[in-house]
Amino acid sequence: MTESGDATCAFDAEVDAVGLDCPMPLLKAKLELNCLPSGAVLKVTASDPGSQRDFRSFAKLAGHILLREDAADGLYRYWLKKA
Repeated sequence: MTESGDATCAFDAEVDAVGLDCPMPLLKAKLELNCLPSGAVLKVTASDPGSQRDFRSFAKLAGHILLREDAADGLYRYWLKKA
């Protein structure tokens, strides 16, 4: 498991969707989640402000857990735990 500077942000896989517009950040995340086992954590970094709405809705509808999200310097980061 890889860790960012904060131990609460550990993740198993990462998707860089910076520069991609909706719906591509979510599509890339879904494709990566399909490759991960249940319980794995995926970190996604996006630059599309609409991704906030998309990832919140996706997690709720798909049954995944949105462990954390943050926004800084025009980047949006999400940690999703696969159902």
